[in-house]
Amino acid sequence: MKHGSPNRPAMKRWTTLVALLALTSLPAQAVGRLADVTIVDRDTGATLPVHYARGEYWVAGRPGARYAITVRNRLGERVLAVPSVDGVNVLSGETAAWDKRGYVFSPYERYQITGWRKSDSQVAAFEFSHIANSYASRTGRPAHVGVIGVALFREQPPLPAPAIISEPYSQRRNSSNGRSYGSGESMERLREEPAPTLPSPQAAPAAPATAAPAQASEAESSARSMSSDSVAKAAPMPSPKLGTAHGQRETSIVSHTTFTRMQDRPNEVISIRYDSRENLIASGVIREPIARPHVPRAFPQSDNLSYVPDPR
Repeated sequence: MKHGSPNRPAMKRWTTLVALLALTSLPAQAVGRLADVTIVDRDTGATLPVHYARGEYWVAGRPGARYAITVRNRLGERVLAVPSVDGVNVLSGETAAWDKRGYVFSPYERYQITGWRKSDSQVAAFEFSHIANSYASRTGRPAHVGVIGVALFREQPPLPAPAIISEPYSQRRNSSNGRSYGSGESMERLREEPAPTLPSPQAAPAAPATAAPAQASEAESSARSMSSDSVAKAAPMPSPKLGTAHGQRETSIVSHTTFTRMQDRPNEVISIRYDSRENLIASGVIREPIARPHVPRAFPQSDNLSYVPDPR
């Protein structure tokens, strides 16, 4: 009996290691650095797992299911999120661009974007649907169906107030006639001296440090998208490609505020592509576990440490 006991702790450590490795291989759920962006199936309440393949993030949608884009601000300051679905701005219905309208998030605020904005009190729900029924296709813009985007902007900090420095008494008073010149001249200098301003992104000789990676990542993302699309075109998909439909109207109340962007280019751009699970499996984005054939074992209960029971 003592011979088997030294191996048991090693077996437990090996089992724990396997469990930890299995956890690290699970798909992620949130994407983003300045904010956590997730896609939620509103009919089931489940957050869709995010799969990383060919340099892009993917989620599998269910045809007919309503979904939401959940954004959680990770910063202790306000951020502006400009969302797009299928290449369309979800607030204005215009073709998506960075300079379009978006949602302002307070520090650490979390909010669900549930549909196409129809007014300050209503949205048309996001619904996974056949590409032909997507809002982008029905408005003549099917080229970018199948991608959800969020452009994040940090806020321009307020300009510091100019400091007023008092001058010595000898300069404030003229001893010849008693008139006070110093205060007037000092005020004149304050008016002539321009208030300190932060450098403008347009006038800067070089783009901010965060802009170059964003531009590079965009080019890489475009190349990756072309590569992914070419793979998808090479092999027929088992089901029609998914898009986002213009669903039923729902209540969603918002208010208006002002927001000055720190720079023209986003501080971060998040892109999540989507399609049906069948199509993602067929294209290799989702890799299902390989079913191993049954192999007869000489001692089927060898992993079960037990003793001989009494006969009945």
